[in-house]
Amino acid sequence: MVTDELVTDASTSGVSRRGLLQAVGVGSGAGVMFATMGALGLAPTAAAQPRADAWTPPRGSDFTLTGRSAKKVVVVGAGPAGLATAYELQKAGYRVTVLEARHRPGGRTLTIRGGDSETDVDGVTQTARFADGIYMNAGAGRIAQWMVTMDYLRELGVPYEVFTNANADAYLYNERSGATPGRPVRYRTAKADVFGYTSELLHHATDQGALDARLTADDKENLREFLRGWGSLKADGTYAGGANRGYEVYPSAWNAHGTPLPGPGSVSEVLASRVGQYFPFEINWEQSMLMFQPKGGMDTTYEYFVRAIGRQHVHFSSPVTGVENTGGGVRVTYTPPHGRARQVEADFAVVTAPAGLMRRWDTNWGPETDAALGEFAVGSPAGKIGLQYRSRFWEDDHRIYGGITETDMDLAHVWYPSSGYGERKGLVVGYYNTGANARAYADLTPRERERRAVAQGVKIHGEKYRTELESSFSIAWHKVPYVEGAWAYPDTTSSGFKHLQQGSGNVYFAGDWMSEVSAWQHGAFWSARYAVQALHARVMAG
Repeated sequence: MVTDELVTDASTSGVSRRGLLQAVGVGSGAGVMFATMGALGLAPTAAAQPRADAWTPPRGSDFTLTGRSAKKVVVVGAGPAGLATAYELQKAGYRVTVLEARHRPGGRTLTIRGGDSETDVDGVTQTARFADGIYMNAGAGRIAQWMVTMDYLRELGVPYEVFTNANADAYLYNERSGATPGRPVRYRTAKADVFGYTSELLHHATDQGALDARLTADDKENLREFLRGWGSLKADGTYAGGANRGYEVYPSAWNAHGTPLPGPGSVSEVLASRVGQYFPFEINWEQSMLMFQPKGGMDTTYEYFVRAIGRQHVHFSSPVTGVENTGGGVRVTYTPPHGRARQVEADFAVVTAPAGLMRRWDTNWGPETDAALGEFAVGSPAGKIGLQYRSRFWEDDHRIYGGITETDMDLAHVWYPSSGYGERKGLVVGYYNTGANARAYADLTPRERERRAVAQGVKIHGEKYRTELESSFSIAWHKVPYVEGAWAYPDTTSSGFKHLQQGSGNVYFAGDWMSEVSAWQHGAFWSARYAVQALHARVMAG
């Protein structure tokens, strides 16, 4: 049990922390009081700044013990950074108002369900015709175990489930390197062949003395032993395939030993296929292989945030057009639904909108801040399409349950659902692409995007990829109003980035683009925490 007793030594007669603070407070200024709180671990010190390895959330006791009153904060944006900012501040007693330009929370953690409509910046409207229970994560789609996002899921009580990030039975299809329609290669087969021939070559190099200058005799034998297992080599160190490649017909019973896959091809053919380019994905520090997703869609998390903050404090369809520092705080101009422009005044503002949008607002934070925002003003393009099918043929016919098929076509990635296993219908993300490929799809009509994606998917999955299709919904992130891009990667060493970390007057900034981990909710959450920490330290020191 935790108490507020301050233990000194055996002769101390139970001086409480509160009693000590009251004693210090007599005849002392607020700065002395707050510094004492910091020494006792009750609050950050007056000079505290956000640390890269720590999070000290503000607490209501920080105010009650110092006699201060909590401040009013306007948060611009109801995406991950904005809602986390409002949530953490409100828990400590701050009065928060969240202004969101779009009609729903979550920002780029957008989930599309049946009946949802979106209109892009060109005026093109799509309405999803998905069946009940079918959804598409149009933006963020997965969470690694180490991410702070998982902490918020648990704290808020958001139900979550496994996201299958890698599946040995998914496909690889490199059309530019010789793959032909109807002949995709399984991930496990490609991996076995690449690892096998790499092991064989290194085994031979070891035998031929090429590594004598680097390895002892024991080192070389240990390496050979590893390569024989890692590459499924024969006793003589050569690779000829094996059961780890998979089977054409898997073993069953009564001496039915299975039919091995044909191959492997030669080492030159395997290298020329360029399938090895996908394997570093497994050791990418961001892409933990066992990942998670909220049940029912990624935006579920942000509905829980709104519920925790209080829906009355979060105003949707209320785009901001101005943020100004004033003598006593900030003034934020916004337009509510079906109304004229209004202004709200507060002590501080935390702005989490895309940098490019901020530069169009009426502001007085000066040219240095505007120039710093310019470093992040252009969001990268990215696109997805959700394809709803009347049957889950990828499970029934291809034995693929979750995971991702990789291609060198302009589809880039094809995602299979990590939920609804065994149900009648399902949704495949038919492309998830970036850069020039995303722009090429974005320039098409929604129907043309569907036709292009399906025509290429047929090469991998066969005609059912076309004939079983019921409906689709596609998104181009650089055409989404009030977003206009998928992500912006910061130069965290630049003077502009460091300037934005300090804020501008009574305005602070947060967002995944203000973090070391751009394009992830994790980065948005940590940037929010640092903004909250800096704002609170300033309030308590002032």
